[in-house]
Amino acid sequence: MGKKSNYLKSPDLLPIPHSRRNIGALGFALIWVGMAVVLAAFAIGGAGVKNLPLGWVIVGTVIGSAAIGLFMTIIGDIGIEHGLSFPVYMRAPFGTIGTHIPSIIRGFAASCWFGINTYFGSTAINGILNILFGFDNWFLCYITFAAVQLINTALGIKAIERFADLAAPVIIIISAWMYTTLSEKALEQGRHIWSWVESPVTGGAAFTAFIVVIMSNMGFWSTLAADMPSISRFIKAPKYERNWFRRNKASLAGNIIALTLTQTFMVVIGAVSYIAIQNYDPVAALQKAASGIVLGVLLLMIVLAQWSTNTSANVIPAATIFSNVGGPKFPFWAGVLAAGIIGSVVQPWSLFNVIIPALLVCGGVLSAIVGILFADYYLLRKRRVNVYDLYKDDGQFRYLNGFNLAGFIAWIIGGTAAYVLTNYSFIVGFVVGAASYYMLAKYWWFQKYKQAEIEDPDDEKYLGITVGRDWMIDGDKTVSSSAVAVQTNGHSNASIK
Repeated sequence: MGKKSNYLKSPDLLPIPHSRRNIGALGFALIWVGMAVVLAAFAIGGAGVKNLPLGWVIVGTVIGSAAIGLFMTIIGDIGIEHGLSFPVYMRAPFGTIGTHIPSIIRGFAASCWFGINTYFGSTAINGILNILFGFDNWFLCYITFAAVQLINTALGIKAIERFADLAAPVIIIISAWMYTTLSEKALEQGRHIWSWVESPVTGGAAFTAFIVVIMSNMGFWSTLAADMPSISRFIKAPKYERNWFRRNKASLAGNIIALTLTQTFMVVIGAVSYIAIQNYDPVAALQKAASGIVLGVLLLMIVLAQWSTNTSANVIPAATIFSNVGGPKFPFWAGVLAAGIIGSVVQPWSLFNVIIPALLVCGGVLSAIVGILFADYYLLRKRRVNVYDLYKDDGQFRYLNGFNLAGFIAWIIGGTAAYVLTNYSFIVGFVVGAASYYMLAKYWWFQKYKQAEIEDPDDEKYLGITVGRDWMIDGDKTVSSSAVAVQTNGHSNASIK
């Protein structure tokens, strides 16, 4: 077995058998509460109430969150049915080597969110030091906080992770308190939170503003819409179940109900914060709503929450991707350093101020990948997958030197269309990406590179849990508990972008 074959069969990338799937419907819903408690979601609410009443911002958030949750469930069936993760299945539409490119995009996005969350934490640290010692230099706090998190991750120090389970409830409690306090502050200044709008728009402009709220919420979670198989492969599902809805019941509960409720709550807090103090930065809002020791304790909770969740949800996934792509000469600690450098070079303190346009662009680029996955899995292969060849460097997914050109061309077309029609980015990217890939693959690429499951659509050969099969790859070992922990905990807390 050559180096590349060994690489393709990395233990963390092997299919998860039915016996190792330990996340039920309630457990997944609770995981989602942790994932969706993301302080950056405040920006969507704050930006929304500049042009629309809070009620319409809430409606747009509910629509966008439920819609992206449905996309997550649709793509997540790859993990439910076959136990496959995102980078492994991406070998089908992009090739055994080509899969690294969209994976790097995923790592880049995680690095950016590391920077944004570190910025929140650093401003909170600066606030604490200002209260105690009169110190005021948030950038020095940023450099120090980033370095501490990266060293902690590279050395594998686990002590801070005990705060992870506290992160979500702490932020929810703080947010609920902020809602009450800031609502009162807004009323004192003559601004009713349900009717005040900074710059009201009507007609076509109002419709566009409403669509932007929907697409911002979809763009916010677009990375996970593509990456969902990496989580869903650990979700319990019944064997021999051919009904799609019953098979994905646990996914639907988390992706649509839990996500929508939690995301809407966070967006409302951001909106109320902007109405009250014209600033949706959560740290700035806290500093307006509290003072003294109370403020210091609240800011400390923000720091601990950002630290614990940033490590598992952003640095580890990004570093793992970078080290896997870099190969043996690029160890995990180098991946950690790369994630930190990227997350800082993008200047997250400025990125947060343009987060809505960034979400629309990011959503469009990633939605084209979601569309390609949909077309490949449902329309072309009809959920049947030649899983064994996904782990062969000379199998049917080798294509042209490891690249599926149909996937890359469709990605470029879909991403460009989404960029041109930015306000409708996710929907445009998905539809154009899916349609382009379907046509290119069916009538060109798969004519040159035959796919066994398309040529011989046999359920018993190519379906997974629907026919009661666990895919066992040559040299397959039981997936280690640490691998499961990375996949579940790495996506179970706030700030998983």
